[in-house]
Amino acid sequence: MPVSFVWFDLGYTLVYQERENVYRQFLLEQGIDIGLESIEHAYHLTDKLFMREYPGALGQEMHTFYPWYIGVLNYTLQLSFPLSDQCERLRQIEKCRGLFWRTYPFVPSVLQLLKERSLGLGLISNWDLTARKVLEENKLSEYFDHIIVSSEVGVAKPDVEIFKKALQVSGVGPEQSLYVGDNYYDDVIGSSKVGMESCLINRFGNVGIEEIDSVRTISSVADLPRLLVAATMHIS
Repeated sequence: MPVSFVWFDLGYTLVYQERENVYRQFLLEQGIDIGLESIEHAYHLTDKLFMREYPGALGQEMHTFYPWYIGVLNYTLQLSFPLSDQCERLRQIEKCRGLFWRTYPFVPSVLQLLKERSLGLGLISNWDLTARKVLEENKLSEYFDHIIVSSEVGVAKPDVEIFKKALQVSGVGPEQSLYVGDNYYDDVIGSSKVGMESCLINRFGNVGIEEIDSVRTISSVADLPRLLVAATMHIS
């Protein structure tokens, strides 16, 4: 059956934070100059490790994992700092820079293109009660027919119930749905439990997901239209 509805994750699928620039500023203050691309690569590896080894950790309140995450990030870059001091300074830099969630520049045009192709659009996200504020601030709410947020429905990915809830409210069958997200364990495995096809966002090819040998990947949402060349396309 052709895909008629595309579901999206939120964080690092549609929106992002300039956390790498914050970390680089901290390093420069310590007299360490590491290029932004290397820092981005280290964040990617740290994200993937947490997704694989510590499921659910990244979906919790920041204070429950932040020092732990930064420690792993430091290790990935072969660096070491007093963690409590480092985390306090990183938070200060974030506050001064006004760190916030922003839309990837290509996202609005892709979502608009999909809507013009008569595809339904939905969001299934593990997020706290700020999710709708993030969507509104980034002018993304208008694109979605249905928005399902874990903190609002009381269940989180990869639990099958959050995907069932999305299908129920949309009235769309799983065989008509494609799920797009950046976490293999939450997004791909979770959506597959209800029979959805999926597409995994992985910016650096197969880096960080070497343990996965059969999954459709794209580098960003910008690549999605080439998989959906027509609203009647069959995913195979």
